[in-house]
Amino acid sequence: MRPLLHPAKEDIQPEAILHALSDPDRAAIFIRIVGASCAPACSAVATVGDRVIPKSSLSNHFKVLREAGLIRSERCGVEMRNHSRCEEIDERFPGLLQAIMTAYASRTAGR
Repeated sequence: MRPLLHPAKEDIQPEAILHALSDPDRAAIFIRIVGASCAPACSAVATVGDRVIPKSSLSNHFKVLREAGLIRSERCGVEMRNHSRCEEIDERFPGLLQAIMTAYASRTAGR
């Protein structure tokens, strides 16, 4: 298996975060990971609203989130567990994630 790319905290760039969270499905996935009490498996966040995201799309979404530095993924047997890196990002860019998640929440509440 190929190793997973996780950028160091100092290598995380705001434009990568903005790109990763510009997709509504990725934003929804990330918010579910942030709100989870434990690290959810990929399959646990495969539904957005009333639809299921195909596995191939889901894998790509996790890759974009991981390479942007938003999540840390760990192999756990046959599953992939995903952890939020919010604390690291808040240390580097205070308030950025909160502003993005607040904007996303207000946009989805208006639907």
